[in-house]
Amino acid sequence: MRVLIIEDDPGIANGLGLTLKQAGYAVDMAPTLALARAALATERFDLILLDLGMPDGDGLDWLRQLRRQGHATPVLIMTARDGLPARVQGLDEGADDYLVKPFAPEELLARMRVALRRSEGRAQPTIRHGELSIDPAARTVHRAGTAVMLRAKEFDLLMVLVRSAGQVVTRQRLEEALYSFDEPLESNALDVHIHHLRRKLGNDLLKTVRGVGYFVPRPGEVA
Repeated sequence: MRVLIIEDDPGIANGLGLTLKQAGYAVDMAPTLALARAALATERFDLILLDLGMPDGDGLDWLRQLRRQGHATPVLIMTARDGLPARVQGLDEGADDYLVKPFAPEELLARMRVALRRSEGRAQPTIRHGELSIDPAARTVHRAGTAVMLRAKEFDLLMVLVRSAGQVVTRQRLEEALYSFDEPLESNALDVHIHHLRRKLGNDLLKTVRGVGYFVPRPGEVA
């Protein structure tokens, strides 16, 4: 899961980034609304954390424009504006939740999970692929009725590949989906995740296209 943090305070942004990375999220940061717009134009994010008091504009105006443009990415507002009218306005403008600073990291992570479950649930409650049954909201996988325990990045990798079933996904695209720009990436990290998925889900699920990337055959296809 990839998260965009829109926050101009370096201390707060770095603290949030560390918390989210420890929880298994890939994180990118934007200290201005302009950089946030640029990031959304080039990358796909699963969730946005938005501070309202930004140096180049008001976060609510930015959120209003985002929704008018058709972006449905879940947005959690983080702000010191704790009055009831401010909370109501934030939700009315399209926020999925509203957190008043300061807040506990555990509460933030819990509210993020709720927003992601709602988003995934609206998009597709259950994904079925051959023997696999994947619940994106609960982040669970069953193979032939038996639960399979996947780590956070293993699950995210599986989702990217299954949603692109029948198409080759490049190594670069997979790495971008799993890791933020400033996150150290070992050269064999992706291969390790692929190895673990094959061990847990079977060698026939994930196919390698040497020098390009990986793909999951469509159900019934002979790869």
